[in-house]
Amino acid sequence: MIKTAVITGVSRGIGNAVGVSLAREGYAIAGIGNSPEDKVKEYLDCIRQYGNGLLYVQGSVSDSKMREKLLEDTLNRFGRIDVLVNNAGIAPPSRTDILKTDENSYDTVMEINLKATFFMSQICANKMIESIGQMPEYKPVIINISSVSAYTSSVNRGEYCISKAGMSMVTLLFADRLAEYGINVYEIRPGIIATDMTSTVKEKYDKLINEGVTPLKRWGTPDDIADAVSVITSGKLGFSTGQILNIDGGFHIRRL
Repeated sequence: MIKTAVITGVSRGIGNAVGVSLAREGYAIAGIGNSPEDKVKEYLDCIRQYGNGLLYVQGSVSDSKMREKLLEDTLNRFGRIDVLVNNAGIAPPSRTDILKTDENSYDTVMEINLKATFFMSQICANKMIESIGQMPEYKPVIINISSVSAYTSSVNRGEYCISKAGMSMVTLLFADRLAEYGINVYEIRPGIIATDMTSTVKEKYDKLINEGVTPLKRWGTPDDIADAVSVITSGKLGFSTGQILNIDGGFHIRRL
């Protein structure tokens, strides 16, 4: 059976770049996204071109039934899960001072960014545990795509920052719990990445980058994140779990 990667938010941006990269490396791809398949056919075809198989489920990863459908359909078609990439995430509907944040915005962001990551990890981890010993050289991994917002305050999008900080703890918890099974768990923290999410604040980030907010003075790309996923799935970080990979142009460096 061909190695299989499950990716949430696979239809565009970082998730799609990860899907293309892993498909190029020989993985079958199973993913979920909100967009109807015909609306994102161009992006999905970038994965299909490698001929390893693509399963696309339209729906929200915040819905437990859709998470279960993704898992069931993946196993029915490909028979295994080698990699889970928890990538799906949203920004708040509007940037609002935390003194005025409403509960609907908070709940929506948490449902998709944090709760879905936890429970997607749970159901896939249980299936990975069942599969250990049944296939030769089976070394599954879980990768969570968080953000520098896990530790950087943005008081006009507090719910997003809290959700990403929570993802960091999800990474540690599952890394700890799954270590006995040899299932490694990693966190990738993107910095300023050129995606639909950041397109609305391009001018702001252009200015910050030019002023040196990151030592490497350029925007990151979805391919930069896909490259980090590729390093993890290569198995060359095998004696590491719960590890954070900062893919942020050096933003995390504290400078005087």
